[in-house]
Amino acid sequence: MTSRVPVLLSSSSVFPEPTAAAFEMAATVGYDGLEVMVWTDAVSQDTGALKGLADHYGVPVLSVHAPCLLVTQRVWSSDPWERLTRAAQLAESLGAPTVVVHPPFRWQGDYARNFAEGLAKVRGRHPDLTFAVENMFPVKMAGRWVVPYNPGWDPTETGFDAYTLDLSHCAASRIDALEMADRMGAGLRHVHLGDGTGEGRDEHLVPGRGNQPCAELLRSLAGRGFTGSVALEINTRKAASRPAREADLREALEFARKHLEPSVPDGLASGSAAFRP
Repeated sequence: MTSRVPVLLSSSSVFPEPTAAAFEMAATVGYDGLEVMVWTDAVSQDTGALKGLADHYGVPVLSVHAPCLLVTQRVWSSDPWERLTRAAQLAESLGAPTVVVHPPFRWQGDYARNFAEGLAKVRGRHPDLTFAVENMFPVKMAGRWVVPYNPGWDPTETGFDAYTLDLSHCAASRIDALEMADRMGAGLRHVHLGDGTGEGRDEHLVPGRGNQPCAELLRSLAGRGFTGSVALEINTRKAASRPAREADLREALEFARKHLEPSVPDGLASGSAAFRP
């Protein structure tokens, strides 16, 4: 029997509630684990606090998102290499196999100029971790589109051993997510599942509420030999209450599980000879 792809809840999906609330909601709704977005919330940076929450709620941390956002440029250190190293150490301490990292911003000096080589060195110091580089998107500034990443928002143009495919980012960059998955090939190790409308902004909608091929991508993973995890990264900021937020998280989880479920051959779909796991 094929093992189930773990479906994780990104702690960013409960914002503006804190990291601790993500563990509680992941347990309540039934996620397989958590992806911790390391940000300004002190709990997200604290190994002991995260271990305590994981044990208390029975929700393991299976992915760590390094602090790569504009708002996290001072988390742990102003040095992006130090932040990446600390994220790797956090992942190892928690038993999380995956570290998600963004392409560098153009203004990040040595980190931007030598990212591929430096990442390979960090990976060499942490051989049991997967460092999955995420596809990003151009942004509109002062009425024009700019690419703030070096050398670009598409990590497959540089080439890395492992990637995170973010479908909301595919929508924002107006590219075909299935084609991006094809370009990532065997390096596709992690998925950020969220929908978008292709209107040129990063929306992170509940899957099924936009026009991205979320279902098709999930159904294709088995055929791609995918052995990673899928993390729901959705925007619930406008949820009016905790029950409303949990309803969105439940809908997203049910969508993921439905489309990750392998199809059953017709001959096994009914009758006494049907396969029973």
